[in-house]
Amino acid sequence: MTERPPAPKMKSAAKPAPEPVRIGGPRRIADLMPDIGAAAFRKFGFVQTSIVTRWTEIVGDHYAAITAPESIRFPVGKKAEGTLHLTVMSGHAPMIQHGLPDIMERVNRFFGYRAVAKVAMRQGSLQAPAPDRRPPPRNLKPLPVELGDSLRDIGDPELRAVLESLAQGLANSSGLPKIG
Repeated sequence: MTERPPAPKMKSAAKPAPEPVRIGGPRRIADLMPDIGAAAFRKFGFVQTSIVTRWTEIVGDHYAAITAPESIRFPVGKKAEGTLHLTVMSGHAPMIQHGLPDIMERVNRFFGYRAVAKVAMRQGSLQAPAPDRRPPPRNLKPLPVELGDSLRDIGDPELRAVLESLAQGLANSSGLPKIG
């Protein structure tokens, strides 16, 4: 009788397949906007869209109120020592002319290299920035005396502030809230 040779032993047990990484999850619109607008901004001379979206942070409130970037034009084959084209509100060009070294330094600091070597200005009108949304002013009615005394015993200042706000909201309301 012929015997079969023994079966070779497995060196290791089969490992389970790793979980696939999901890449199609929900994303914020703000994360998508640079990708959406990148081609259009690049067409009009912006290497980075953030110079437009973050102009106020780059040059400060004073300059951002009266200027807006149009484009950055680089020499052929280079991505440095370009020309920044600015739109300046009418009547403010002489003042901006004196502030150009400061604007160039701030833009170059933002890029991290000497991206801008010259600035070209054009007078024009700018869109007014959207007004900041501020929370409504607090109601000035004082808290009821019985609530104020009981809140003074709370040691945590954050908790006390939240409870005072809640008590003031209840004191200023006109009855029970409607649900539904």
